Amino acid sequence: MLRMTRDKPWIFRTYAGHSSAQASNALYRTNLAKGQTGLSVAFDLPTQTGYDSDHPLSKGEVGKVGVPVSHLGDMRMLFDGIPLDKMNTSMTINAPAAWLLALYVAVADETGAARASLQGTTQNDIIKEYLARGTYIFPPTPAMRLTSDTIAFTTRELPKWNPINLCSYHLQEAGAGPVEEAAFALATAIAVLDAAKKRGAIPEEEFPKAVGRMSFFVNSGVKFITEICKLRAMGGLWDEITRERYGVTDPKYRLFRYGVQVNSLGLTEPQPENNVYRILFAMLGVTLSKNARARAVQLPAWNEALGLPRPWDQQWSLRLQQIGAYETDMLEYEDIFDGSKVIEEKVGALTEQIRSEIARIEEMGGASSQTALEYMKERLVRSNAARVEAIETGDEIRVGVNKYTETEPSPLTAGNSNFVVVDESAERDQIKRLQAWRAQRDEKKVADALFALAKAAKDGTNIMPSSIECAKAGVTTGEWAAELRLAFGEYRGPTGVAASAPSRNDERIMALREEVDAASLKLGRKLTFLVAKPGLDGHSNGAEQIAIRARDVGMAVIYNGIRFSPDEIVTAAKEQQPHVIGLSSLSGSHVPLAAEVMSKLKAAGLSDVKVVAGGIIPPEDEDALKRSGVSAVFSPKDYDLNTIMRDIVGLAVDR
Repeated sequence: MLRMTRDKPWIFRTYAGHSSAQASNALYRTNLAKGQTGLSVAFDLPTQTGYDSDHPLSKGEVGKVGVPVSHLGDMRMLFDGIPLDKMNTSMTINAPAAWLLALYVAVADETGAARASLQGTTQNDIIKEYLARGTYIFPPTPAMRLTSDTIAFTTRELPKWNPINLCSYHLQEAGAGPVEEAAFALATAIAVLDAAKKRGAIPEEEFPKAVGRMSFFVNSGVKFITEICKLRAMGGLWDEITRERYGVTDPKYRLFRYGVQVNSLGLTEPQPENNVYRILFAMLGVTLSKNARARAVQLPAWNEALGLPRPWDQQWSLRLQQIGAYETDMLEYEDIFDGSKVIEEKVGALTEQIRSEIARIEEMGGASSQTALEYMKERLVRSNAARVEAIETGDEIRVGVNKYTETEPSPLTAGNSNFVVVDESAERDQIKRLQAWRAQRDEKKVADALFALAKAAKDGTNIMPSSIECAKAGVTTGEWAAELRLAFGEYRGPTGVAASAPSRNDERIMALREEVDAASLKLGRKLTFLVAKPGLDGHSNGAEQIAIRARDVGMAVIYNGIRFSPDEIVTAAKEQQPHVIGLSSLSGSHVPLAAEVMSKLKAAGLSDVKVVAGGIIPPEDEDALKRSGVSAVFSPKDYDLNTIMRDIVGLAVDR
């Protein structure tokens, strides 16, 4: 029914950050002036994985997919002129979430913003990092301890802060269907709360408040009816879990509170202007249903399948949100889906499927157990393989990709400035600022703060107070993470590739197997393909699918997961003697990393090994890669994996 007053709109966000704290601050101010009502900070990969900008592994990654934050000075600059006591800030950070929150609190303390006034979210979902995103550092047990510490700290000192976003977004990006996405996220929430409860850091009487600050970060695709039903199912199940498992009686602490970034996996490089419509339909899935409406929405830009969006591209996505909130009448009515037989039946079916999947994970020891992690990763890889195959065969239509490919030239993609290219000088400038920061700080204060951090890590004391003192003493991101690496060790997550189901034995697969067999005979041994991810990029979907298909057509495949240095890749090449190496990257660092791999292969006497590259790679970068010696380049427009396999076979025998 029509109501006299409109609902308050959700928080408008864009996911943004690049080059430097200064450049990102200017972008944030511009976006806020355009009507954005909250910030969503994208950090670069060194920051996300706990390295300083001058670490060898950071080469080529600084400022590429987000803003570098190496110390308190960077955080000051990032929020210069932005009142933290009035801002709602979401920070996409996981393994070092405690550290970035410490830096944020330190800036708030400096500027006089009361801790109790701070509003925002640290993503802090390490389990989905193991499964889908890859920016993890520590093993599950200490990683969950760090999460518990932030929950306990914020419950006590930052009551308006969400200490975690249970992040199903990346699960859908990795191929999850609605059941897997919802079940894995809810199972993770259970694992997090169980760990916090077991740790005993939160008084029993305060635990319902901690539950009430749990938030979710979900994905929404173009099948918006399914998305509405998924979210209504998740809301009902969360109410059930918090009431029955944790005894939360106050309904406001049982609310399913979520923000959303709509689907980027479905954005296409061919005919990218069509992505505007895809984003619109995806937004409807999280805004139309009043009882399942997102608390905050951030939309990708139409050209994210091409590169880093420009301010105008982000503005266009922001305007879509504003038109939906202020020009349509969706905020004027009660939930229009209540009483719908179709919706109720689908929600009921999804609820039962999700509940069953959660129970299965619980039987394995919970979402943080190694057994469950391996199971969930395998499910995601298998689901994504099925999605890729459906696009290849045409069973799943992608307009402009596998159907209706005829097109007029687009004025949106004319010219050479369709997206932002981070200047290579940004990395040099950031390193200079970092070195200057180290030179001016009090080293005794740094050493004392790091000693206190190490002690807290070892004796089980909450990590947040010592982290805040580290921030104020001038400790860097890399130093904080290094201290905890010493205390907790590092982790390498499951790949999910070995146990994934093979592609069906259709005629094309069978024909390719014959070609691989013939090539192997000619080469004198089985055609060997090394799939590698150089640098810090953790987006492994493409690499996993290439590895699976190569295995299925009969190649000997070597794939050991993510985050390998060029030296490690060359060492693997020496040991495994591949005929072809495939380099996968989505972070924008493909050119310098590939050039380094090529140089080191030549130095090692392996110039005869063919190298191919894949990822979101602009045409001008394709030329640069080929000049460095890369034999072939594949981008999202090359959706037919069998064609890629045939190209690899051809390169292997043409040595």
